[in-house]
Amino acid sequence: MNQKFAYSIFKFTCKGNNSIKVMEEKKIRRNLYRVLRKTGVQKNDIQLEASFDSDLNFDSVDWIIFTFYLEGIFNISVRDEELYKLGSIYDTVRYLKHNTFATST
Repeated sequence: MNQKFAYSIFKFTCKGNNSIKVMEEKKIRRNLYRVLRKTGVQKNDIQLEASFDSDLNFDSVDWIIFTFYLEGIFNISVRDEELYKLGSIYDTVRYLKHNTFATST
């Protein structure tokens, strides 16, 4: 077994839940990236601090498409009042971390 690979497995198992949370966040970001790309957002515009309204210029149709793919890929249902709180990509990551993995742990 490759020594570097063995060390990474050891490091992962020693950190326990913290590593799992990091992996979950990476999975959230990767899937959110897919949602944004399907919504039509350019690769260069996808940044954590990007605002949906001012940076990404979301209109009502973009929000409908975004919500459709967000709910489908993450297998969640987002209420309208929750959707209005998502002002940026970072807000969406925080929302997904709280609502997708809180129920599975």
